[in-house]
Amino acid sequence: MNIKTLNKVAEVGLVFWLMKIVATTLGETLGDFMSMTLHLGYAMGIAITLCFFGMVLFVQLSVKKYIPAIYWLVIVGTTTLGTEISDFIDRSLHLGYAWGSLLLLSGLALTLWLWYKKYKQLSVFPITERTKETYYWIAVLFSNSLGTAFGDFLSDNMGLSYLYGAMVTGAIILIVVLLHYLSKLNQILLFWIAFVFTRPFGATFGDFLTKPLAKGGLALGTLPSSLVSIAIMTLFILALHRGEHSKNQS
Repeated sequence: MNIKTLNKVAEVGLVFWLMKIVATTLGETLGDFMSMTLHLGYAMGIAITLCFFGMVLFVQLSVKKYIPAIYWLVIVGTTTLGTEISDFIDRSLHLGYAWGSLLLLSGLALTLWLWYKKYKQLSVFPITERTKETYYWIAVLFSNSLGTAFGDFLSDNMGLSYLYGAMVTGAIILIVVLLHYLSKLNQILLFWIAFVFTRPFGATFGDFLTKPLAKGGLALGTLPSSLVSIAIMTLFILALHRGEHSKNQS
């Protein structure tokens, strides 16, 4: 059986990054919907999103091959949980986004170090072994939490508007893309940098959609913004499932 048939994760390409940005926008708006719009608070938000993340991750680890709907539900789970974790660290533990970012960066670095120590490489595709996939998802969760904290640091600590915050992180992503094509820098390193910074890009775009006009947002509300993101994700996932079906038929 071909190793890609056994693979459990999405292949990295343009569609991957587009879906990652939409998923991060959804994670931001959905997390804010639970903690702020529904007034559940950050601790309850973490409890709810942790349960969702745990359930979809269990299913993802149990299946034998890459199934787009399940994989991207786990990604949404990490982005939503990452929003709650970042806000809990800042607003409930009062550590601030700067210290929160440092804490989450340390967690990501430790996860990648343990991953490398065991496998001597950090390739993110294909992944066929459950232990390696577990490292992968822990790194994804830390990355999305870190990206949330950094995005909030830009807006809250540095005073950038949500649109300017998206422009800053978008510029960083563009630089990473150029380095990917024009330099010989380690591609795995560039992947994780891009993975981290697509999170604040999506998060600041989510804030731009939901926050009041007085704060530089469009005041669309967390629920309508979340529903729009869900619709876009659904269209992407349907297209991916058709693509996977065509591969299997050929």
